[in-house]
Amino acid sequence: MSEPSSTEKKVIPIAVAAPEAAVPESPAGPMIRTLGLVSAICGLIIVGAYQGTYDAVAANKRIATERAVFKVLPKAKSIGEFVAAPGGGIARVGAGETAIPPGAVKFFAAWDEAGKLAGIAAEGGAKGYADTVRIMFGYQPDCQCVVGIGVVSMRETPGIGDKILTDKEFLANFNALDAKLKEDLSALANEVKAVKHGTKSGAWQVDAIAGATITSRAVGKAINDTAQALLPRLVPNLDKLGSKS
Repeated sequence: MSEPSSTEKKVIPIAVAAPEAAVPESPAGPMIRTLGLVSAICGLIIVGAYQGTYDAVAANKRIATERAVFKVLPKAKSIGEFVAAPGGGIARVGAGETAIPPGAVKFFAAWDEAGKLAGIAAEGGAKGYADTVRIMFGYQPDCQCVVGIGVVSMRETPGIGDKILTDKEFLANFNALDAKLKEDLSALANEVKAVKHGTKSGAWQVDAIAGATITSRAVGKAINDTAQALLPRLVPNLDKLGSKS
C-alpha cells in the first residue's frame, strides 16, 4: 500500500457539541418579581404616609402634653418648656425644638394670670404590669410637694391598673406628696415609693391600690426617678422662673 502524497490533506473529524437546551424559568420567578414590586410600592406608601402624618401626630402629642400640664396645675394660665442641664442650670426650649441634650431633664413651668409661678410639671415613666406607665406630675415649690398626677400613656389592665385614674383614695396621695430635698440639695430627703395598701406612714409614701400594686408602684417610681434627677437642678434656679417673660 502506497503512502499518501504530500499534496493530499489528511482530514481529521471534529466533534461538534449539540446546542444546549434552554433552561425553563422557574414558576416562582414571576411571583418573586411581583412580590418585590409590591413590597417596594408598599414601602413607598408607608414612608409617604409617615411623612404626611408626622406633623399632625407631633401636634396632637404636644396638645395632649399641654393638657396634662394644665390638669396637674389647674391654676396655670400659660406654660413654657425648659430643660435642666446635667451640670446645673436651666434653659428654655425654643419653639419647634424637640431634641433634648443628653442627660438633661425636660420640664414645664406654669404661670397664673398675674404672671406668677404657679408650679412645675414634669413627665416620668416606669414599668407597670403590662407596659411602661408614663405620667405627668405637678410640683409646688412653696410646699416642696407633688400636687397632682395625670396619665400620659399606659396599657394596664382595664378595671384594675387604670384605677390610678379614678380611685379617690389613691389620687389623694398627691394632694401634697412630700418631695423635699436634703439640706445640701443633692437628692430627695426621702424616696418616693408606693407601699402596701393601708401601711402608709410617711408623707412621701404612696398608698397603693389593693389589687393594683404593680401599677401603683410604677407611679411612685416614675415620680421618684424624675424628681431625683430634676429637683436638685431646678430648686437652686427657681428665681429664674419667677415670671413668664
